[in-house]
Amino acid sequence: MLNLKFALSALALEMGAWSGPLLLHGRSDVALASYLLLHALACLMLSLCLLPFLSGEQARPRLPVLALLAAFSYGVPLAGFVGAVLAVVMLRIYRSPVAHGAFESLQLPEFDLHQRMQGSFRQAGMRSFLGNSNAPMQTRLRAMVALQYVSGRVASPLLRSVLSDPSEDLRLLAYGMLDTLEKRINRTIDAELEALRLAREEEGEGPDGRSAGPRTTESAHRLSDLYWELVYQELVQGDLREHAIHESLRFCDMVLAREPDHPQLNLRRGRLLHETGQLEAAGAAYLRARELGLPATRVLPYQAELCFERRDYQGTRALLQELSQWKALPRLKPVVDYWNTP
Repeated sequence: MLNLKFALSALALEMGAWSGPLLLHGRSDVALASYLLLHALACLMLSLCLLPFLSGEQARPRLPVLALLAAFSYGVPLAGFVGAVLAVVMLRIYRSPVAHGAFESLQLPEFDLHQRMQGSFRQAGMRSFLGNSNAPMQTRLRAMVALQYVSGRVASPLLRSVLSDPSEDLRLLAYGMLDTLEKRINRTIDAELEALRLAREEEGEGPDGRSAGPRTTESAHRLSDLYWELVYQELVQGDLREHAIHESLRFCDMVLAREPDHPQLNLRRGRLLHETGQLEAAGAAYLRARELGLPATRVLPYQAELCFERRDYQGTRALLQELSQWKALPRLKPVVDYWNTP
């Protein structure tokens, strides 16, 4: 009711402000003074009427807001009067603060403890989970199926750890996944062997590869990669592993006979010789790879391992001290810290 009285008073005073100069013949100082006085009172009444419609923080501090409304409507005759009303209506409709109850009723989402962040795969945690017979069988099966999206280097050891699991379903699934990984590479090897045979026939190369052409060399390089993948991903064991090592080494030597300055293949040759127990030849290959510009972080760990197998512990410590200068080897940091501890 009070707002209505203020509104009617403002309207009456504003009408009086405009009709006063007409009654006083519009040209005297008295007419101007009467207009300004009545217009100021009308603006004050309008401000008192509109202020309660502003909610919450919009109406504080009250006196400055009241003065702003009055000054705006007073400074712009008629248009300011109407504009102040429209501004308050717009603020009331479109800028009302959201009720606090909407946030108080917000519920937290349910989190699945078995979920993990992308890119945070941990082999040790997965191994313990797969070996936990108390975990639900369906969850363990889903975890194994998810290993098909993980690199073979990580998935193969995890699958082999399940081959002795009491659950027959898990064992069969692990056997099937390992067999699929191995057969996929073996099929590629068969196709590449045929490509190598055709390249030799077309280029007229001998089986020793000493005078291999570019296509023969390329096929030999891919075969060395494929046989090495069988070893690197631990897809073959026992005699098959020895066969894959020797085949990869044979094709690696074939490529190096044509491209002796290939740093990556010299490193691979060192690793293959290392696997066969030819430590002296492996050490020479590692040195050759470093001389050809391969980063030290790629070669130093294998050289340190080689010195350790030779029981050259001083050499191992020296190489790991050199390796400690590099900060981008988080997985080797515990080993480096151990050997650098006085």
